[in-house]
Amino acid sequence: MSRIPKLLTALTVGALSLTALPSNAARPPQDNLAAAFRTAATKYDVPREVLVGVGFAETHLDGHHGTPSQANGYGVMHLVSNNVNQTMSEASKLTGLPVAKLSTDDTSNVLGAAAVLDAYADQAGLKDRADLGQWYGVIAKYSHSADAPTARLYTDEVYKVIARGARAAGVSTEPKAVTPDRGAYAKAAPLGTAAVDYPGATWNPACTCNYQAGRTAAITTIVIHVTQGSYAGTISWFKDPAAQVSAHYVIRSSDGQVTQMVAEKDTAWHARSANPYSIGIEHEGYIDQPSWFTDAMYRSSAALTADIADRRGIPKDRDHIKGHSEMPGNDHTDPGPNWNWDYYMQLVNGGDPNPPQYNFTTWGSGVNVRSAPKLSASVVTTLAGPTRVFVECQIQGDTVTAAGHTNNWWAKLRDQRGYMTNIYIDDPNAKLPGVPDC
Repeated sequence: MSRIPKLLTALTVGALSLTALPSNAARPPQDNLAAAFRTAATKYDVPREVLVGVGFAETHLDGHHGTPSQANGYGVMHLVSNNVNQTMSEASKLTGLPVAKLSTDDTSNVLGAAAVLDAYADQAGLKDRADLGQWYGVIAKYSHSADAPTARLYTDEVYKVIARGARAAGVSTEPKAVTPDRGAYAKAAPLGTAAVDYPGATWNPACTCNYQAGRTAAITTIVIHVTQGSYAGTISWFKDPAAQVSAHYVIRSSDGQVTQMVAEKDTAWHARSANPYSIGIEHEGYIDQPSWFTDAMYRSSAALTADIADRRGIPKDRDHIKGHSEMPGNDHTDPGPNWNWDYYMQLVNGGDPNPPQYNFTTWGSGVNVRSAPKLSASVVTTLAGPTRVFVECQIQGDTVTAAGHTNNWWAKLRDQRGYMTNIYIDDPNAKLPGVPDC
């Protein structure tokens, strides 16, 4: 946020370098990541759409420089090493690559995941590997979810990525119309049971060994977390007896779906010494990737927080609604600098910015910054590519929908005080097939 005015200054003088981007801009992707997916798909006969779909659902194709997820998973494909999921060691055995390289090198990580998926496909007796719908059971196994409903939650998300196409870190796939063959998972119980405390949530309880029944103090604080992992993966982890952690709620990035895992009357283990008097809300994503913090997530989370606060008489201010990093005795950094506290608290308190702010990510080369939202407008500067740029912006013009994805491709930058003038992003690479410009 604080860097937006600097971006304005850079643009008005007619020049922009990557160093002038906002502080929450994504790091430049590895040049060979797209090639890594092509190579791995060919070598192990795993459809590229499956590989990219799994990677995008897990990490938005960001390896986080070898930093592990909360489930001890690594890399763009989230190869994991814990008591339930051993895809990392499996990948090492199948490829002959050391764990250290699989953990930190994106190309190796993609290769390792492809090898694991290939092995699972062999075990399943998958015949027609070109049929994307037949990979459902293999992808579900790759998740190593705690139960069938959670595995279905995970795998359905991968198929949503395949259906709408993906675009991240220099890698892209086109939308694919696929009918997934859920097989045994078609009968998996839906995660639709009414939640204990919040009507807008579904109930999927954590393992009783990961929280404490009852409270030893009155509830006075709501704690905002970021999962450092995927939605389904976090739910599965809180159900794992080895986790020894939990939160009351988990919120999905793509649409704001809420799952309650611990009753508010019970003590979830999420903030150490603050556990007895707090309620924890986990948000899908990673603190260094603002693309996870969607408007749907902000609005859903704010509605949940407001409901908790109203029911329990908790003041809706920053003294009582805090980040994990702000809690005593904690060494965590979530929700991090990319979490928009001003916008979030405005929503919690009933504000509905008009127009609202959106998270908008643009990829590829030839991304133009224009003086007005029309192709005839002068180009202030062009961002060299391939690159990935994150900006806070206001969506402009009419929305369009195609392949299950709704958006429009003109974005006007804004800061906290209002609109900037004559600064628009035009991303030609974001256009959907058959969809006209707004």
